[in-house]
Amino acid sequence: MYAIQIEELTKYYGKARGIIDLSLTVREGEFFGFIGPNGAGKSTTIRTLLGLIRPTSGQVKILGRDISKDKNKILAEIGYLPSETVFYPGMRVKDILRLSARLRKQDCQAEAQMLCDRLQLDVNKKAEELSFGNRKKAGIVAALQHKPRLLILDEPTSGLDPLMQREFFAILRERNEQGTAVFLSSHVLSEVQNNCTRAAIIREGRMIACGNVEALARTNARRITIHGQAELDGLEGVRDRKEEAGAVSFLYSGDIRLLLGKLARGNITDLSVTEPKLEEIFLHYYEKGGDGNDTCKA
Repeated sequence: MYAIQIEELTKYYGKARGIIDLSLTVREGEFFGFIGPNGAGKSTTIRTLLGLIRPTSGQVKILGRDISKDKNKILAEIGYLPSETVFYPGMRVKDILRLSARLRKQDCQAEAQMLCDRLQLDVNKKAEELSFGNRKKAGIVAALQHKPRLLILDEPTSGLDPLMQREFFAILRERNEQGTAVFLSSHVLSEVQNNCTRAAIIREGRMIACGNVEALARTNARRITIHGQAELDGLEGVRDRKEEAGAVSFLYSGDIRLLLGKLARGNITDLSVTEPKLEEIFLHYYEKGGDGNDTCKA
């Protein structure tokens, strides 16, 4: 069964673009990444998945059910973390978590305590006393404590320090190994590369690439770093050139024989050739418009 099925989903706010003709599937038990900068349409997609906003056109099914017809049943099996977490003032963290559990008619006390311990969250703090990071932790616990079949996470690590980010993803991987599907929306590409098996890249409301994370990262471009002097002007395939600490670094996707010829005529003292980072490949998709893929079927 699919955890998420989206067919030709479009959302306009009046004349303003939200998302356009988005189609993708996420299988149960899959760890899926949804990549794009702010304003690309990630949050609009997620709010539509949750039935918080109505689509202009298209269809959404969550765990085999139509979100427009079975919203309450679907939400009972989902854990959702918004990019901004806001709670009722005056309530302590333990009251917030208890309320979340009671709304789902579940006893989540033991699971909530375990999660709070791992994330170092003080349950006696009032909502207005929480830092941004601790509000995010409270939102994480509320989303995970009832052990949902599907987790939908919108920029979940903003506000978390590096140690808490590491612990958070350790928890997610454990849940995923137990069969929970994870839909991770992020603009931090290392999070996607380190945790997801597949990912979709969205730009200006449209999907521009989708597939296995390793395949998305595969490219004929290489990161070249040279120490010394070489004349590279006029050489096709050179982009993202940087100069620092006496070295010149650039992405190269041209004829390697032409590059070697240029370097041989220069005065090179050291040379390294490495695979580009996903961040660099991501920028390539945005600059070039990707491969034109507008569907993402598992």
